[in-house]
Amino acid sequence: MTRWLAEYAWLPDHAEPTPEVLIEVEDGRITAVAPLVGGGTPTAGVEVLRDATRLPGLTLPGLANAHSHAFHRALRGRTQGGRGDFWSWRDVMYDVAARLDPDSYLALARAAYAEMALAGITCVGEFHYLHHGPDGTPYADPNAMGAALIEAAAHAGIRLTLLDTCYLTATVDGAPLVGAQRRFGDGDALRWAERVSAIAPGNDHARVGAAIHSVRAVPAEQLATVAGWADRNGVPLHVHLSEQPAENDACRAVHGCTPTRLLADHGVLGPHTTAVHATHPTSADLALLGESRTGICLCPTTERDLADGIGPARRMAEAGSPLSLGSDSHAVIDLFEDARAVELDERLRTRRRGHFTPADLCAAATVAGHAALGWGDAGRLAVGDRADLVTVRLDSARTAGVPPVGAFHAATAADVRHVVVDGRTVVADGRHLTVDVPTELRDAIEAVTNR
Repeated sequence: MTRWLAEYAWLPDHAEPTPEVLIEVEDGRITAVAPLVGGGTPTAGVEVLRDATRLPGLTLPGLANAHSHAFHRALRGRTQGGRGDFWSWRDVMYDVAARLDPDSYLALARAAYAEMALAGITCVGEFHYLHHGPDGTPYADPNAMGAALIEAAAHAGIRLTLLDTCYLTATVDGAPLVGAQRRFGDGDALRWAERVSAIAPGNDHARVGAAIHSVRAVPAEQLATVAGWADRNGVPLHVHLSEQPAENDACRAVHGCTPTRLLADHGVLGPHTTAVHATHPTSADLALLGESRTGICLCPTTERDLADGIGPARRMAEAGSPLSLGSDSHAVIDLFEDARAVELDERLRTRRRGHFTPADLCAAATVAGHAALGWGDAGRLAVGDRADLVTVRLDSARTAGVPPVGAFHAATAADVRHVVVDGRTVVADGRHLTVDVPTELRDAIEAVTNR
């Protein structure tokens, strides 16, 4: 048994952190959570405190990054300085996508996932569509690229939900995949399902989920095939939704309805589905998403970087959609920044303050993200849950003098000092224990950008 004594810990259903909490862990699970102030008693008496490792600062449940494209990490600093929009940025992204193979993707993803660990992320949802060789020819192992991502997460010490993505067409009206897109496609949804059914992670750190890239990429008549596969296998289903007004316009032109309505009509929405972005929904879309309990993954640092716009987060939550967070393109890997952006962007949109409480933001970054990725036993400091602990400094230049409840409005990823995943320490004193993150990022990015 391992014991940790948190100076402050954010416990489930608490509006703010609790001081002096003893957390006991055995076999990767939390076996006891005992506040020592106000009447709490350690399970084995005060003597156990001698064995407990002190965690100065605020200890949170593990953060969940519900939407990642690992290879986009190679774009950081290379696309932010120019003009353009999402579509011009996409051309640069495709150039990097065309250069990756299983070995280079393993190196890049390992470094990116290790950077996530340093930021307090204990689980990531990888929205994976780089399936085949650059010309679309499958590798000898048709899931070699997915296997590289599974291995990368294991090296980095975090859990992974591989959201294997069906990507069949280039446009809503069914234009074929060309150029770098050719490596994304399986021909049709049945062949996609056959390929993804063969993935066997072989380790408790990884699970397989499903994704529909978007209504641009999966013809309407094949949406139900993907949704049905996810339902039969009891796995999460994710989908890019209404990230751009142009996507909404094209869907209306071809199908006479919004993308949300199209997904609803083909059985895609539901409590095991997460819509990513949903930046430009109609009021009717919000009702469909909320009534079906479809989750929404917001990616504020990417959405502002790509000039996507600001989605109506408060209205989404009020409609009934659970909110989670993702770093998406990894322009920034900092879920504290993404969490507070949910509130701050809403302030910009409405010119009013106070839409989400600190506890709301904490839940979006932790338990809601894990649930969206199919890990219902993670994201809380609670008995029986996975022992994921993330400790944030309260004495840095950013957090000094800040009450613990203010961490999501003040801290950054740089303030994460200690990370435990499934009971195993991955980050200690701000250092990853097995990966030289800056060096590996530099080398992996240079290998795929020739710079």
